[in-house]
Amino acid sequence: MYKIGITGGIGSGKTTVCKVFEVLGIPVFYADTEAKNIMVQDEILIAGIEETFGKNSYFDDGKLNNKHIAGIVFNSEAELAKLNALVHPAVFRAFDRWEESIDPNVPYTLKEAALLFESGSYKMCDTTILVTAPLEVKLARVMQRDQVSVEQVKARMDKQWSDEEKAKLANHFVINDETHSIIEQVLSLHHYFLNTAAGVQI
Repeated sequence: MYKIGITGGIGSGKTTVCKVFEVLGIPVFYADTEAKNIMVQDEILIAGIEETFGKNSYFDDGKLNNKHIAGIVFNSEAELAKLNALVHPAVFRAFDRWEESIDPNVPYTLKEAALLFESGSYKMCDTTILVTAPLEVKLARVMQRDQVSVEQVKARMDKQWSDEEKAKLANHFVINDETHSIIEQVLSLHHYFLNTAAGVQI
């Protein structure tokens, strides 16, 4: 099955773009959401987190101790890298299981991931989409959505690659600046992917 990775920086609106693809009947795997689920479901991952960050990583009821984990990884690139090294392979395993459950008649699937390029998971996709937006638009979106300060948003942005870095690896682009039509851009890509998945050269 033809696999397409889709990503974008925080506040770019990549989830909104994915929802349009879903309306068109395209299944979407939300890697970031799945990562939160498997951190309390995947036994291999749970064991790895406890071994690396201590038994206090989980409460007695099995829920993740987010405050404990955040306190370790938030200000340490090395500790964050350790966490990602545990989580990313588990997400890859979950994606493979998800792909096997998809109707084989579906022309293509989307894998939405904030760290698609940073994690290297783009290499497992046939092509990629980067959703972009101007910095001021992204800041305003996240500040309103999460009720956080501009400094807090920028701190989170600093942990991701810039759009310029991501653009070097991206194959397709969606501009989500609230002036370009998302629907028109997605429909154009959808048509292209349908033909590509069917082996038609455009």
